[in-house]
Amino acid sequence: MWANETVFYQIYPLGLCGAPFENDGKLAESILKVEKWIPHLQSLNVGAIYFSPLFESDTHGYNTRDYRKIDTRIGTNEDFKQLVESLHKAGIRVVLDGVFNHAGRGFFAFQDVLKNRWDSQYKDWFNISFDGNSCYNDGLWYEGWEGNYDLVKLNLRNEAVVQYLLESVKYWIEYFDIDGIRLDVAYMVDRDFMRRLRGHCNGLKNDFFLVGEMIHGDYNQLIQPDMLDSATNYECYKGMHSSFNSMNMFEINHSLQRQFGPDPWCLYTGKWLLSFVDNHDVSRIATTLQNENHLPLIYAMLMGMPGIPCIYYGSEWGTKADKKDGDPGLRPAFEAPVDNELSAWIGKIAAIRSEEKALMYGDFRSAFLTNKQCVMSRTCDGETVLVAINADGCDFDAHFDMGCGQLKNLLTGEITPVTGPLHMAPYSAVFYKKC
Repeated sequence: MWANETVFYQIYPLGLCGAPFENDGKLAESILKVEKWIPHLQSLNVGAIYFSPLFESDTHGYNTRDYRKIDTRIGTNEDFKQLVESLHKAGIRVVLDGVFNHAGRGFFAFQDVLKNRWDSQYKDWFNISFDGNSCYNDGLWYEGWEGNYDLVKLNLRNEAVVQYLLESVKYWIEYFDIDGIRLDVAYMVDRDFMRRLRGHCNGLKNDFFLVGEMIHGDYNQLIQPDMLDSATNYECYKGMHSSFNSMNMFEINHSLQRQFGPDPWCLYTGKWLLSFVDNHDVSRIATTLQNENHLPLIYAMLMGMPGIPCIYYGSEWGTKADKKDGDPGLRPAFEAPVDNELSAWIGKIAAIRSEEKALMYGDFRSAFLTNKQCVMSRTCDGETVLVAINADGCDFDAHFDMGCGQLKNLLTGEITPVTGPLHMAPYSAVFYKKC
């Protein structure tokens, strides 16, 4: 699967393009601005973009009105088709958000139910009771997503709903030529529908990537040959920033060992989870980390650990935003990308991750560990890369058996003999290859 060898980049298009929160129906062809970001994406060594919702919706994208029309606030179907073509020419694949669990109140089928009630041909597309009422005083009750009634739960046991969504996906693949889908709230999506989707996509495009949003639970429930290729690794998202903030590298190493270690009881060995330090639903990592010196280091951990790394737009140059201030602040508009020392660092380590088979496919072993330092070992086909991180502001010498005579610093190309402990500079992260 191509995704296993790829660094992803997430864009929240309604935010990036500065779309008004309420859908005013006014056309703005702003999605094409992403074309101007391509050189920046290439400097980051990004191989795929995951676009958060971009189909016509009521407000934030997850309350879809029309699954076959790009949101008027950011452009047209023709605009997005052009953008995908430009990205593909640059060697960048495209993954879209698939919001299949629920739709918006403006969804045409739900609007028909509100108008025609019992006589609507779409009444069984949702979980509805005409004996109740909603918080919108519709004169009927319907199931919303986790109590959010702007998100109308779709009945994925209804064949007409399934066919509508599958035909929409076919349109995305055949017209836009997308390469994958991220399933919103995959932990709630009907499993039989997910299997139908998997088979449907396999028949339309080879190596089509399906990744599910899972914020809790056993990822193995969905990562199956007949369902998904990957899931979001929220356990390690928390473990990474918590380890730096508490200066306790044992936490993230415990999670990585639990997930990807060599023991038969380890949970996800041989699977690739989508890894991230922040996204559109959580505080920016530059805000979450208590010590700004840890910012480059957490990205090194992201690129060095097992999984598929994903960068959230703007965070690569250190944008700050706090979840408690509301979602719009997490999803801002930017006129142009910013290239700085942090983005250059991320580009460099992303290149190393994309070049070293041990980082893409290697096993995981904790080679050295203290509260403030860790060395992760990744091995594949006889090649081993060590990811050495010192979260402390002091020099440190790590005494452990490196099992080789020489180390190549993949950041500098320098080869040095192993004659003693591994020296770790303050607030440093280095990728070494055993020679």
